[in-house]
Amino acid sequence: MKIELQNLTKKFPNRNRKNPGEVIAVNDFTFEIPDGQLIGLLGPSGCGKSTTLNLICGLEKPTAGKIFFGGRDVTALPPELRGVGMVFQNYALYPHMTVRKNILFPLENLKGKDKLPQAEMNKRAEDAARLVQIDELMDRKPGELSGGQQQRVAIARALVKLPQVLLLDEPLSNLDARLRLQTREEIRKIQRATKITTVFVTHDQEEAISISDLIVVMKDGLLQQIGKPQEVYDNPQNLFVAKFLGTPPIGIFRGEVRSGKLCIGGIPVLSVPGAADGKVLAGIRPEGFLLREDGPLCCSLAGVEVMGRESSVVASHPDCEAASFRAIVDATQLADPDAEKVRFALKPEKVYLFDPQTEARIPFQVR
Repeated sequence: MKIELQNLTKKFPNRNRKNPGEVIAVNDFTFEIPDGQLIGLLGPSGCGKSTTLNLICGLEKPTAGKIFFGGRDVTALPPELRGVGMVFQNYALYPHMTVRKNILFPLENLKGKDKLPQAEMNKRAEDAARLVQIDELMDRKPGELSGGQQQRVAIARALVKLPQVLLLDEPLSNLDARLRLQTREEIRKIQRATKITTVFVTHDQEEAISISDLIVVMKDGLLQQIGKPQEVYDNPQNLFVAKFLGTPPIGIFRGEVRSGKLCIGGIPVLSVPGAADGKVLAGIRPEGFLLREDGPLCCSLAGVEVMGRESSVVASHPDCEAASFRAIVDATQLADPDAEKVRFALKPEKVYLFDPQTEARIPFQVR
């Protein structure tokens, strides 16, 4: 099921008496979610991603704009008529019911012509439980399950209605690190098996990048960038996207372009043909540094961490926005941990220039 959002806007009244007016949670949002794909809605807390999900589900009504499912306008339809399955952050399982009864609950509440025979409901519940690998837990209650198992029950309950769209709101935030990794892999397997169009909301960029076909990066209710995860990481459109994606984070340096050269601290460090002269912010990915004894970027060395095939070199520079930055280099390029200084050359494809005022990307030719 293809989902289209057209100029979608949602405003809430501002409850701050000192600052009356409206809060724009989603601001003129327009994009398309292709049929059968898993989309990650990504951004910091308060960026509007959960509100967007609630608008798609029908739990919130838009202030302006339209929502289409497969070309059908569903903007005014209530949630129960949209054919969506929703999994919330807190799972919302009924503690007094067995797993089986929790999964059956949406079907048992169907009315009129939508009501199913008991045998059909039981079969759907068994099929959904088998899909998420909890078919042996059907007679237990939620309190007897681990967090990961409870999450699977919530997913099975959403799938039992055979939805055309599956919506997941921060579904892994209550799990520990090991379970998060395991469960996100399971979600991806389930989505591929069912081919249900899925929207996955998270503030964890690693989580979104690892399982999504496309990611939508949001900030303050505005769409910042949409694309395949690796493409967005490799080609951020603005400074926010560059800083939000990546672990360790990108290093941001105050610099200047002079006659086709990027200068940091007044020293030319990289050829940037096509970039206009003027002050810039230079973003350098951790993997964009090369240890070189004659490297043009001279930094103070703070430490070296060997991580198997790679080393993390922690360094600082007067023109770096942060107190320190990390360079990820091949372990064969060991820096002397006792040295005071370290020098780097830069990989041009891992360096991005941004306008200091607008924060928009400044293109240059990578050779």
